[in-house]
Amino acid sequence: MSRIGKQPIALPANVSVLVAADNVVTVKGPKGTLQQNVDADIAVNQEGNDIVLTRPTDQKRHKALQGLYRSLVNNMVVGVSNGYKLELEIIGVGFKATATNNILELNLGYSHNIYLAVPKEVSVAAVNEKGKNPTVVLQGIDKQLLGQIAAKIRSLRKVEPYKGKGIRFVNEVVRRKAGKTASKK
Repeated sequence: MSRIGKQPIALPANVSVLVAADNVVTVKGPKGTLQQNVDADIAVNQEGNDIVLTRPTDQKRHKALQGLYRSLVNNMVVGVSNGYKLELEIIGVGFKATATNNILELNLGYSHNIYLAVPKEVSVAAVNEKGKNPTVVLQGIDKQLLGQIAAKIRSLRKVEPYKGKGIRFVNEVVRRKAGKTASKK
């Protein structure tokens, strides 16, 4: 079942991993430091330049936890070495975005502007080029936090299927519906 959990995590040269006695994994790299509590049943070991997660039995729960924590630790290693970047595109007439001091101001066609305070772990930038849709760029080392913030921003104006207006990821494909006139002949 857990084919992902069995794979070792290769450590880049500039990343170090420390496993505490209470199964807290700390990953340090050039971009920062991240921590993750690992379930007591899953053993985290460093074998040379690799991190290996092992499970005590072949129970379904242990297989699931091994794959989960392997993915979480791998995301931490990639985050502190390379970082993550998400780009959101705002599509709609008059829709705007500006970012100053980690506060994102969005004008999404409502009667008021929306101000969203972004945590200091994530850097936010708004790109407004003439002739193109406004883009919000999120960068950080924590993949989970980045995804949560992107989901929150997307929930402010969901993409509607008729005209395609709303907030979406760059290069995201949205299924479009035909509308009323398609059924008439």
